[in-house]
Amino acid sequence: MKIVGTTPKEDQYYLPAETKRHRESIMMWPERSDNWRNGAKPAQKTFAEIAAIINRYEPVTMLVSKEQYQNARHALPAEIRVIEMSYNDAWIK
Repeated sequence: MKIVGTTPKEDQYYLPAETKRHRESIMMWPERSDNWRNGAKPAQKTFAEIAAIINRYEPVTMLVSKEQYQNARHALPAEIRVIEMSYNDAWIK
């Protein structure tokens, strides 16, 4: 492992505040039955509705597991980009 002697700011890393303007929203499709009730179906419906509303104002990308890809693609408007990705939960910042 290489240890660097610089700060994230010196390396040009920047984490904008949630209130700052940005180019796009990225969301993760809920699916874990240990986190979401009823097989995540109510959460998926809500995430699809939220994504559609956000998409009126800016592009949205939805990250989706391989197993849920077709389900998410069917539930989301065609303008929303869907990308297959492995992940552990539906939280992202």
